[in-house]
Amino acid sequence: MSQSPELPKAKVPAAPKLAHVEDVKQESALLRGSIAETLNSDLVKFTEDEYNLLKFHGTYQGYDRDSATELKQAKAEKKWEFMVRARIPAGRLTAQQYLDLDDLAGRRANHTLRITTRQAIQFHGVVKSDLKGAIADINQTMITTLGACGDVVRNVTSLPAPVRSPINERLAADAKRISDHLLPHTRAYHEIWLDGEKVLGEPEVEPIYGTTYLPRKFKIGLGVPEDNSVDVLTNDLGIVALFDGDTLTGYNLAVGGGLGMTHNKPKTYPRLASFVAFVEPDDLIKAVEAVVIVQRDHGDRTNRRHARLKYTIDDRGLPWFKSEMDRVFGRVLEDPRPMPPFQVADHLGWHEQGDGLWYLGLPVPSGRIQDTDTVKLRTALHDVVGRFQPALVLMPTQDLILADVKDADRAEIERTLRAAGVQFPEELLPVHRWSLACPALPTCGLALTEAERIRTPMIDSIAEVMARYGLAQERLSIRITGCPNGCARPYAGDIGLVGRMPGHFSLYVGGDFECTRLNWKLLDRVPEDDVPETLAPLFAEFAAQRDQGEGFGDFLNRLGLERATALVKPDAPVSQGDASALVEAD
Repeated sequence: MSQSPELPKAKVPAAPKLAHVEDVKQESALLRGSIAETLNSDLVKFTEDEYNLLKFHGTYQGYDRDSATELKQAKAEKKWEFMVRARIPAGRLTAQQYLDLDDLAGRRANHTLRITTRQAIQFHGVVKSDLKGAIADINQTMITTLGACGDVVRNVTSLPAPVRSPINERLAADAKRISDHLLPHTRAYHEIWLDGEKVLGEPEVEPIYGTTYLPRKFKIGLGVPEDNSVDVLTNDLGIVALFDGDTLTGYNLAVGGGLGMTHNKPKTYPRLASFVAFVEPDDLIKAVEAVVIVQRDHGDRTNRRHARLKYTIDDRGLPWFKSEMDRVFGRVLEDPRPMPPFQVADHLGWHEQGDGLWYLGLPVPSGRIQDTDTVKLRTALHDVVGRFQPALVLMPTQDLILADVKDADRAEIERTLRAAGVQFPEELLPVHRWSLACPALPTCGLALTEAERIRTPMIDSIAEVMARYGLAQERLSIRITGCPNGCARPYAGDIGLVGRMPGHFSLYVGGDFECTRLNWKLLDRVPEDDVPETLAPLFAEFAAQRDQGEGFGDFLNRLGLERATALVKPDAPVSQGDASALVEAD
């Protein structure tokens, strides 16, 4: 009797291969790895695996790109250096903290402090031998760098105005509570940087993050409809507080924002957050934790370019996310409540705080606090802060607020700053007041072209073109980044200039000033010097055809991609693919 042929065994799909960084995190003993050994060695730089862990501790390893080619030709080692970032919830600093950080910039960094678009401070040019000292010095000010970078919830942003009102004070306090609650618990940070002793016998756990933390970075911002200064919908989790007078009624939560993308990778894209739920005031921390846990458990750990919350939501759907969020929270959360349209408040210049004191919003071009040949901003700020002891607020527009100023001190503060060459906001055109730029070259390893170093001449040239059409006083936002990762939020706002290749930008338009709509790519590879005149036909059409009160981005969005393209380059093909991807993401 013949036997039946053996049937082939069913193939079991292989488990997806995790990204290498996931293995590094898992095997790091809660972010220790071999950082301490390399830190105390004569090695000039850290390994790639150590570099990935260093981010969690608040520092990025890089090199001076201005000197890299010359050193390579001389067969010499690159000039390795570090960026160190402080975690400062809602951007609040005391006068003494600022003075201590300013001192650190002179002793251990490149004599500048840089305000980020997330209300933090970065130090550039820190060498390896000063790295431990720099982080220790920051901790001496009662500020940490832990979780300022890496796959965790990063610095939490909030309303910048230090107005003494239940609204502003509540949101600043909420930012601090959320930041503290989601700070990593690992003792590795204190062991490595602060000479903390290892605690033996006690189990060490990360109650929220687990041993592999989050799949990717996670950003949280808080705002109110009356002031969207933080661009709340660009965050993984945007929190919009709703008030009835001075009484907080609760929060609308929006999930899935994020602006990073990669050129020529259509599966990567910017996205604004989608409103998903309303929570009562006492439920905020629990709801925030639920959002983080859903992303922790379901975010893509196989592909770093697909690991942000926006992709989790787009892959599975917002209803699925809401269901998972409800499950983790423990009950079904209410749908988002109606709210007024977003506005953006102007915090530059002198403002009353509501308690008899004043605050001064001071423009800081590209957020760089430094002394130059013509403007001694860093020296003047050190003088003012030392003498008058104001509180300080780092703004999401890269500017700086001096708060708690007595009326009697205003004139002397202004005199000191003006004598140092510092421009006050009333001396600036709106296009300067509302422009952002990322650091880019020479310190960022991802930069494809310049951003910060060309910001002022670029905006000057654009302003000249605007003046040609009677638009010198027009309020519009321009964001410049040296690469497509979106640190200066170029895909939200009126105009985005995104580094495409050395000396060239992709041009994005059609968003809105209030940052509730993404813009779309109009042109690719525009030479840096051609940007202002490329915009000229758009400004001309805007001046001639705008509706009453219509903003520049709103006008171009109404005009449409095809008509806008025809204006700037009549023979160019319409970039429908890029535009549709952004519209769908929104």
